Amino acid sequence: MKNYQSVVPIRPPAPQRQATGLHLIGDLYGCLCDSRLMLDADHLENFCKELVAAAGLTTVGSLFHSFGEGGGVTGAVVLAESHLAIHTWPESGYVTLDVYVCNYTENNRPKAQKLFDDLQAAFNPADPHLHTVDRA
Repeated sequence: MKNYQSVVPIRPPAPQRQATGLHLIGDLYGCLCDSRLMLDADHLENFCKELVAAAGLTTVGSLFHSFGEGGGVTGAVVLAESHLAIHTWPESGYVTLDVYVCNYTENNRPKAQKLFDDLQAAFNPADPHLHTVDRA
């Protein structure tokens, strides 16, 4: 007679998360700011890249587009750490702001918060709606 042993599969432990992230999201209503931030794609792009550098983050590329006379701007700065996205509606005094950073070799959360806070201050919203999302 053969000796059979019961085999029970053992699930390996869940892998440790290597790259956590922070996603800061803002809907900025009632913005009272320099009109170039709302209308001028080149100005907004340069301004965003200056703030990225001041926060200690790394720009790897960017693209900003103006929607013409009186129209808003949409833009993104691709970061070595992730991204910044921004969209303006000057006719409504409204801006959406999105800053996301990954944390792999260092904690980039304070840098992301500085960038987000500096951008929010520049747009000077009367009614900011802010969200923080921890990303895995």
